[in-house]
Amino acid sequence: RKWDYEPLSINTYTTDESLLKIVAKVERVARGEFALSATVDFNYEPDNATMVEASSYCSTSGAESDYKLLPLGIPRQPFYDYLNTYYKDVVVKNLGHCSNLPQFEGQFEPPFPQGTYKINKCKVDGEGLPEIVLPGFYKIIFSKSGPDQPTWGFTAVFKVTNKLF
Repeated sequence: RKWDYEPLSINTYTTDESLLKIVAKVERVARGEFALSATVDFNYEPDNATMVEASSYCSTSGAESDYKLLPLGIPRQPFYDYLNTYYKDVVVKNLGHCSNLPQFEGQFEPPFPQGTYKINKCKVDGEGLPEIVLPGFYKIIFSKSGPDQPTWGFTAVFKVTNKLF
């Protein structure tokens, strides 16, 4: 990839912490280097009505009023479709090495395992993401919901710069 990034913030939410609790933060790992860490207590069983979606936005200034919707994102889709595409192709490839997130070969077979998942000082490699992006501030809004299930998600903000070498 021809860009570097710095995570600036990550804010999480959930409508029911007894079923899904998520805590995330940006951590300094070295001088000028930052990474993402999170703990997710996943205590419910998603089903065919569980939906996932994500939107991405870009801003040249970082000002809230300056963000523009990008065509990159995850269209609203069933959770198990998401697991077999974006999760497998982007999330696992970028966070699998620094987490205990479920990984699988072939198609995912339900149920999704309940338990505590930890992402420990992860730095995204960019696999499955565009090779070239404009410098600026990027915001990703992810949400997951379903009938009789918690609605939860996060908003993450990153500063992207051109790679020098």
